[in-house]
Order: sequence, then structure tokens, then C-alpha cells
Amino acid sequence: MPVDCQHIGVRIKAWASVLVSVLKRIEGVESAYQSSRVTLNTYLSGIQSSGLSHLGNWFGAMRPHIQLQELEGEHFYFIADYHALTTSRDPAVLKNNVRELAVAYLAMGLDPERVTFWRQSDVPQVTEIAWMLSCVTGMGLLERAHSFKDKVAQGVKPNVGLFTYPALMAADILAFDPTHVPVGADQKQHVEMTQDMATSFNAAFGAEVFQRPEPLIESDERLAKVVGTDGQKMSKSYGNTIWLFETGKKLKKAVNQITTDSRPPEEPKDPKGVLLFRFLELFLPAEELEGWEARVLEGGVDAPGYGHLKARLIEQIEETFREGRERRMEFLNDPAEVDRILVRGAERARERAIAVRDRALKACGLR
Repeated sequence: MPVDCQHIGVRIKAWASVLVSVLKRIEGVESAYQSSRVTLNTYLSGIQSSGLSHLGNWFGAMRPHIQLQELEGEHFYFIADYHALTTSRDPAVLKNNVRELAVAYLAMGLDPERVTFWRQSDVPQVTEIAWMLSCVTGMGLLERAHSFKDKVAQGVKPNVGLFTYPALMAADILAFDPTHVPVGADQKQHVEMTQDMATSFNAAFGAEVFQRPEPLIESDERLAKVVGTDGQKMSKSYGNTIWLFETGKKLKKAVNQITTDSRPPEEPKDPKGVLLFRFLELFLPAEELEGWEARVLEGGVDAPGYGHLKARLIEQIEETFREGRERRMEFLNDPAEVDRILVRGAERARERAIAVRDRALKACGLR
């Protein structure tokens, strides 16, 4: 049978035209996808489960995390239970601290539908990445870590886990390709060390495995470094904390621990030198706060005493966390729901961490 070359040529041209059109569409989709990857922010941070959440945890970490979930992008927040092992030696206490921290986040408004929320130890790929990072990290970098020096200065017995803490923290971050890491000013160095480790690994193996994230730091110093009842930074290590959900007589007792002096109410005082105002400024509207400050500065028979300031602070703490206390009890009474949220979050987190872990394994020749 004779072959109609002209007809075949026409058909080939037609199919070629269709193929070109399809390839252009695919290229357009890929271009849009790459663009979305560049413009879509990913936020990641964690908080250590070393004790009950206090006001410093709330204003310095938990509240910013919960507020950020309103922004467009991906959100990853985890409970750093592996990090807690550097000092924790009581299994029951650590287990309870993890549960309390999860409940506190959920009670105060973290939305697991918008946020990937999980327990660090449920994503083992992070520890694999930590080992690979530690193999390209110089000892000098770890020796410069402020957190290690501070812990030792506080009397904490140093161990290898505490010393290599920055490598695990870097893995916590890099395993999820975040663009931004919301942290307190005192944690900025850890993000910078993470950037250094990412650069070192990428350079060592000639591959862009890890993305360098940027720190997202609270600009308001009052929120970035909440003072404790003794005037130092609020910290469980100093024993100067006020529990987030404290109420009633225990709250009154905690507030009464805030350091004051023996000056009478009528004596004029500079509000900047009154520790109670460092707490009140966290809770009161600006106009009301200014009113209290003006009366204390002026002094006289109508000036409020420290007792009045403490009473107002107690009242505002009670009101601020009232709904959260109620929701906390709901979650404590439904542990299966809390477990479900953490398990589902860990599943999503593992998907991302496995992909990044596999990139690192391939880059360094382990796969």
C-alpha cells in the first residue's frame, strides 16, 4: 500500500504543535510553583518542655507563635523534649511537662488546622540531620554558644548534650526549610549558628541542601525579655516565675514575691525604678498605665501603694488568662484529643524532615 508522506507530515506537524503547547503549559505551572516556593514564608520555632509555662514563655514565645498563625504561609512549632534531656532526670516530670506545654499552647489558641504542632522526639530524622551537621561544625563555634556558658555559670553540670545543643537546634530548624525563625533576642545567636552550619554543610559537599533561615525577633524589649519576680530575666532556673494559669491564693502569693522596697505610698517614686510596673506594662492599656505611673511619680496622700499595684496586676492576670484556664481543663480532661493532635502534627512534620534528610544523605554520599 503506498505511503502518503504528505499526510503523515501534516499529522506530525499537528502533534508537534500540540506537544509544544503542552510543554509550555507545564513550564508555566513549574514557573508558578517555583515562584510560590520563593514567596511563601515558612515559620518555625520550638519551646523546651522544662517546666510549667510562665509569663516569660507566654510573651516571649507562645503568644508570638499563636499570632503568627494568622499570617499567610506555613507554620511549624514543636515541643523540644530532646533538649529538655540536657537537664531533666525525672521521667514522670518530663512526660508531664510535655503534656502541660502542649495543652497550654492549645488552650491559648494554637490552631492545629493551620499549624503543624508536634513533639520533637516523634521526628527522629532531626537527630540524623544533627549528626551530619556536627560532622562539619568546628568545636570553636560550639564553644562560643552563650546558652552553654550561661548554664554552666548557673551551676548546671555540663554534659555533651548541653555542649552540642546548637547542632540539634540547627537540625530542628533546617529539617523543615523555614524562611523565618521567630525567637527571642537571647536566641538570635542560635539562628546565626544554624546559618553557619547550613553554609558549612552546603560548601563541604557542593550542594544546596539546607536553606539559610532568617531570625524573626520581637522588637519590643518588654516582651522579648520579661522580668521575673526578682528583677532578673524570668526563668525556671532562677525560680522567679509566675505560672501562666496561676489563680486565686497561689497567684496572690506569686505576685507578692515581686521585689519592692519600704518607701511609703506618699513618697514620690520614678516608675522606671518600680519593678511592679515592668509587669503592669505587659497587661494594662497604655492610658491606664500612664495614669498609675503619674500618680506614683507625683506621690502624696492619693498615691497608690505597692499593695494597690499588686492587686491591679492580680486582677488583670486573672482576667487575661481566664478563658485559657477553662480551655486547659477541657484539654486535660481529653488527653486522647491532645495525643491525636500531636500524632497528626508529627506525621506532617516527618514528611518534610524525611525529604530534607534524604537530600543531606545523598549530598554526602550516604545514599
